[in-house]
Amino acid sequence: MPDALLTGGCLCGGVRFQVTEPLVRASYCHCTRCQRWTGTAASAEARVAPGAFRITAGEELVRQYLPDRGFAEAFCSACGSALWSRSPTDADVVSVRLGAIDGDPGIRPQHRQFVAYAAVWEPIPDDGLPRHPEAPPG
Repeated sequence: MPDALLTGGCLCGGVRFQVTEPLVRASYCHCTRCQRWTGTAASAEARVAPGAFRITAGEELVRQYLPDRGFAEAFCSACGSALWSRSPTDADVVSVRLGAIDGDPGIRPQHRQFVAYAAVWEPIPDDGLPRHPEAPPG
């Protein structure tokens, strides 16, 4: 990636963020929670390097849903855009939704996870990516 600074935000433009280092890894998540959260068959997301994520505008608009298990899901309270998720135990562990990034994120999904829960109404494409029934090993 020629420029390590990525920017992104929500649909209404109220929430903006920066990622100051190249994204670490990316995947498609087919879990039921991601389906419900995004309204799609899978969520395309990328892990941010520790300390490289920063909200630059609209922090007062950000709301979080913290499920019983898993990451807190952040969204814009004005337009409802799904933006990122964050570990409830380590604030430096953040995954951004690729669709919330402006332009090319400089990374492509490398695997599909939680395919055991894939939406029956949209077959998983035959794209050659490794498929994991649950979380990938390691």
